[in-house]
Amino acid sequence: MSSVLVINSGSSSFKYQLIDADSEQRLASGLVERIGEATGHATHDTDAGHWERSLEIPDHTAGFAVMLDAFREHGPSLDEHPPVAVGHRVVHGGARFFEPTLVTPLVLINIEDLSDLAPLHNPANAQGIKAAQKTFPDLPDVAVFDTAFHQTMPPDAYTYALDASLAERYRIRRYGFHGTSHKFVSEAAAQFLQRPLADLKQIVLHLGNGASVCAIDGGLSVDTSMGFTPLEGLVMGTRTGDIDPAVLLYLQRKTRIGVDDLDDLVNKQSGVLGLSGHKDMRDLSRAAEAGEPAARLALGVYLRRIKRYLGAYLAELGGVDVITFTAGVGENSVPVRAGALAGLERLGIEVDPDRNAAPNHGPRVISTDASPVTVLVVPTNEELEIARQTLQVVG
Repeated sequence: MSSVLVINSGSSSFKYQLIDADSEQRLASGLVERIGEATGHATHDTDAGHWERSLEIPDHTAGFAVMLDAFREHGPSLDEHPPVAVGHRVVHGGARFFEPTLVTPLVLINIEDLSDLAPLHNPANAQGIKAAQKTFPDLPDVAVFDTAFHQTMPPDAYTYALDASLAERYRIRRYGFHGTSHKFVSEAAAQFLQRPLADLKQIVLHLGNGASVCAIDGGLSVDTSMGFTPLEGLVMGTRTGDIDPAVLLYLQRKTRIGVDDLDDLVNKQSGVLGLSGHKDMRDLSRAAEAGEPAARLALGVYLRRIKRYLGAYLAELGGVDVITFTAGVGENSVPVRAGALAGLERLGIEVDPDRNAAPNHGPRVISTDASPVTVLVVPTNEELEIARQTLQVVG
């Protein structure tokens, strides 16, 4: 029974899943974290249980050894479920990579070269690939890029109104992110509705701590809210989303704040956290319901931005057949789903309050039977999508 090992590598941690190649069932998952610190930590989960271990993990290669120990001690056996390939999440593929790609020395050089565009992610993704190559020298490695799904955006969607020669020199354009999730969810929505993907105009709302919206026509991304970086677009847990760039110039002149501090401000200290002090949407919703003014304002700003993008993409698509919520907030927050679509009945979007509030963890319809637009909740599964794309490459 062959399998695919999926790796999502960060600078000091990596997540992994072992997925059966035929049934697509998750056989095991785990997290190796605090790599390079005095004491590292590892978890391993299967249907049989949950295990934890603390020990020194000096680098990613040592982390892979810890992962292999977990498979040997707690299963499933990699001899009984031999991986046919290792699939890697890579955040930024720039304009070079538009499909899952077999990792060669040249591809790895390109991934590292794109680190200028994703300095927090691509170097860490490359570390995971190198560790996998050392651990599994006989297995192919496949890179699956977050940006690849959005390579179908037309030039007028991905081009900034910036000096063209400057933009070309420094590769400045809109790339979009969360592409693996948007692809998986849009295809899962069509399958759930038993309708051809090519016939559907969809808007997918990936709402987590990071959040983005994608307009999808016939299975192809035609626009998305994140841009040159994941900062653009919706209000997020700690990110501003769209902001007048002159605000940052003004702050720099007034406070002499440095570039790194500005970057920290807009990416880590803003969003709903900066507005309310609450980073978790559950805490924010409870505080807003209790009447806390800052929380109510933050939730209002968050929901208004979603509506702004919904309206824009509805216009770009010339109408929409399906709107789908996914990711942590989108799948679990009843008030966010209700608030994001409240008042849109004239646009053919009607949410059924009972369906929206019903506890359910699978794909489901939350719109009324009379709603011209179907509203869904579809759980995302980026690891499974990476496994599928990896198998496409290795056959």
